Amino acid sequence: MKHRYDFVYLFDCKDGNPNGDPDAANAPRVDPQDMHGLVSDVCLKRKVRNFVQLGKGTEAGYDIFIQQGAILNERIQKAHDDLGHKIDAKKGTTRDQVRDARAEMCRRYFDVRTFGAVMSTGANAGQVRGPVQLSFSRSVDPVLPLDLSITRMAVAEAKDAESPNQTMGRKNLLPYGLYRCHGFISAHLAAETKFNDADLGLLWEALQQMFDHDRSASRGTMAPQKLIVFKHQSALGNAPAHKLFERVTAKRKDGVSAARSFADYEVTINRDNLPVTVELIELL
Repeated sequence: MKHRYDFVYLFDCKDGNPNGDPDAANAPRVDPQDMHGLVSDVCLKRKVRNFVQLGKGTEAGYDIFIQQGAILNERIQKAHDDLGHKIDAKKGTTRDQVRDARAEMCRRYFDVRTFGAVMSTGANAGQVRGPVQLSFSRSVDPVLPLDLSITRMAVAEAKDAESPNQTMGRKNLLPYGLYRCHGFISAHLAAETKFNDADLGLLWEALQQMFDHDRSASRGTMAPQKLIVFKHQSALGNAPAHKLFERVTAKRKDGVSAARSFADYEVTINRDNLPVTVELIELL
């Protein structure tokens, strides 16, 4: 990769919980000062990982390091074993072994060379700082989390079969929220992990399609709405990212008191005086 990229990603959630907080009874994450909704970077990375795993399967170079049920230290150890490393029980791994294992982990796992990973938890393979970094997503407007009651007519045990009482439960959701995420892709870090243009294309594809393969009743209807990319002419970049992000605005339309769909918003892109060394690409 020879170019730095910055991007704005807009996605929404209707009648669902986009990212529950386990420390708050799985309620939607919110900023308590202004009640804007939050979605963690980890949440979106998980969806990207799942999409790549579905799309690439067992294809070499596209395995996923962080996945459900995976024992990470075993995967790190396997990289050392496959490289023929003999690790001294007392001295541990050598600098060369760590370097080679780190490179092997980047080669094998898409998410390691994309997002980075800490791989010093067992047989040491060092740490990788990924070229792709995502911010926390924040809703454009304040959101209203709802805590709704639900009932179940069936019972879990035979002794409860004659009871007229229904089993009660809770469900957290937002009527609607439009979220904005900022992304950054470093060409210099990509050179270290060997993240290439094919990987970049797969990332763009994931951001546009991953919600369609991550459906659940609890998440309601989530969908990508805009993916606006700023491609710099150089690896260092040709304009500050925050200034480029300011060119993209999402605002609730006049007369809409409570947004309930993306159609209630107007997204504008200021192309005036855009540096000639920065290309603006609307992928969505």
